[in-house]
Amino acid sequence: MGTTADRFKAAVEAKELDAVEELFTEDVCLYSPVKFTPFEGRPMVLGLFGVLLRTFEDFRYVGELTGSAQTAAGPDGGSADSTVLIFRATVNGKEIHGIDLLQFDEAGRIKEFTVMVRPQSAVHALGEAVLAGLVEDGLVPQA
Repeated sequence: MGTTADRFKAAVEAKELDAVEELFTEDVCLYSPVKFTPFEGRPMVLGLFGVLLRTFEDFRYVGELTGSAQTAAGPDGGSADSTVLIFRATVNGKEIHGIDLLQFDEAGRIKEFTVMVRPQSAVHALGEAVLAGLVEDGLVPQA
């Protein structure tokens, strides 16, 4: 069956949102490169993933690193088993290079998810596209 990271990669690449859902904790937090505060809770993070799966073109994972890292909970939050997935994609004609940092709970489910992308023009394009999708899906109010 593979690791949680293996199952996550396969689900994302196949655009299978239901398969992604079972890999998240109920209180999962997703830290985005375009929003200061995290997306919190499985329903909101899954809504965001639905938008991302529609937004990214030619999405593919191109590498993986494993180890442990301090969680976003801060210095007292400790560290967690972690996997960094390196990806490439296109959004509105902009090539994106990025990483997904997955951090796991004791049961192996994803409890924290941090996305980092470059270059800045791609971050901007991604932010605009995701916001439009979140508004369209009724997950955030129209600005």
